[in-house]
Amino acid sequence: MHEDLSPLIAATAQWLTRAYPACGGALASALCEVQARQAVTVAAWLRYPTSMDASLVGIAGPGGAARLDWITGADGAQGDDPDADAWRSWVDEVVASWAACLLVDSELAGLAVAAVAGGDHAGGTPVEFRRLVAPDEGDRRAAALLRHPDLLAPVTALHHTQLLDRLTPGQALIA
Repeated sequence: MHEDLSPLIAATAQWLTRAYPACGGALASALCEVQARQAVTVAAWLRYPTSMDASLVGIAGPGGAARLDWITGADGAQGDDPDADAWRSWVDEVVASWAACLLVDSELAGLAVAAVAGGDHAGGTPVEFRRLVAPDEGDRRAAALLRHPDLLAPVTALHHTQLLDRLTPGQALIA
C-alpha cells in the first residue's frame, strides 16, 4: 500500500506541470515542479486525511486524467506506447483541482497548509510549504502559467466548492 500517496502526488503534479509548463530553462522547470508538488501534496493530504483513506485510494485508484485533459484541451496520448502514459491513471481530478485552487489563491493555500499541519500525513513533524504559500518573484516567474488564475479557471472550477467546504471550520475531515 502507498499510505503516503506518493504515486498519486507524483502523477498529479506531473499532469499539472505538463498542462501548465514552466517559463524558462531547467531552473524554472525545477521551481515549477516544486510548487506543483507542494500544492498537490497539500491537496492530497486534505482529500485523503487518514492513512485508511490513502490505503483505500491506493486500492481503488484515483480515476485518471481523461476529464482534466478534455477540459483543458490537453492531448493525453504521448505516443504509440500505451505503457508510456500509465502514470496518467494515477492522476486525481479532485486533487488537481484543489491544487490549482491553492496555486492561484495564497490565502486559501495558507488555510489548507494550516489544516493539514496536524494531520496523519505530517506525522507530527513540521512540514514547510513555503514555495506554495509565499512564493518569491523567481517562483512566480517560473510558474507563471501554473499560477495564472484565468488559465487554471477550468480546473479550479471543477471542485472549488468542495475545497471550501473542506476548509470550513467544524467540517469533518473525511474523504
